[in-house]
Amino acid sequence: MTTPRVAAIHDMSGFGRCSLTVAIPILSAMGVQCCPLPTAFLSTHTGGFEGFTFLDMTDEMPRIAAHWASLNIEFQAIYSGFLGSERQIAIVADFIHRFRRSGTIVVVDPVMGDFGRIYQTYTAAMCGGMARLAELADVITPNLTEAALLLGQPYETLPAGEAGLRQITERLSLEGRRSVVLTGASLAPGQTGAVCFDARTGQTQVVQTAYIAHEFHGTGDVFSSVLTGALVRGASLAEAAGEAAGFVRACAERTAAEDLPMREGVDFEPLLGLLVPGKETV
Repeated sequence: MTTPRVAAIHDMSGFGRCSLTVAIPILSAMGVQCCPLPTAFLSTHTGGFEGFTFLDMTDEMPRIAAHWASLNIEFQAIYSGFLGSERQIAIVADFIHRFRRSGTIVVVDPVMGDFGRIYQTYTAAMCGGMARLAELADVITPNLTEAALLLGQPYETLPAGEAGLRQITERLSLEGRRSVVLTGASLAPGQTGAVCFDARTGQTQVVQTAYIAHEFHGTGDVFSSVLTGALVRGASLAEAAGEAAGFVRACAERTAAEDLPMREGVDFEPLLGLLVPGKETV
């Protein structure tokens, strides 16, 4: 069987585990070819670092897409994340229209913020554009902050509890037209995970795992990368979310034991073997 191929449209941060430095090794370990389309190159990510450099790749992105199209490259999935400018929203939308085929899975991680705050490089216009881009997705993976932005309501007003989280997830589905994996969803003390609405079945399921009482940057990228790889390999939405939640938990446990600074992300590299096809899952 031909190795499946994913176009990963994310930034590249030289230090701090996130975006492409997470997606490339995770998808590769899962037996999926990762084809990076960088949106920006940063010296570090924007969380917890000051004075970082930022190289906008907006002008280069259409050239890369045009070259790939001329080579008739096809992708089993298109997976987008952090965008570097407002112009990139239309570029990514065009990429989806150009490369989407029957059976192509489009995963949009609507990266805009966390902990109730918008990221430093994002504007209100970019957040509005991200919501429009997410309308093209088969699957979106927002955290609670991003869910509030997509729904156009204050973060503080989001409903809590299992019923509230299910309500948020189903509202984000565009009346059942797209699948939603709401990340960072806790249904009980000491638990975390995701609430998943599967557009194919119309069912909402909950995935929970042990909560590690430390905060780390980049866990959303780890989660969405594992989820995308699992979906490409044929897992159901709930199965993919369960594998992603389990891997994030294992990485968080290891990183907490090492007492690494939050801004460095999770120490996932030694655990990549858990994702290799045929290996025992977490």
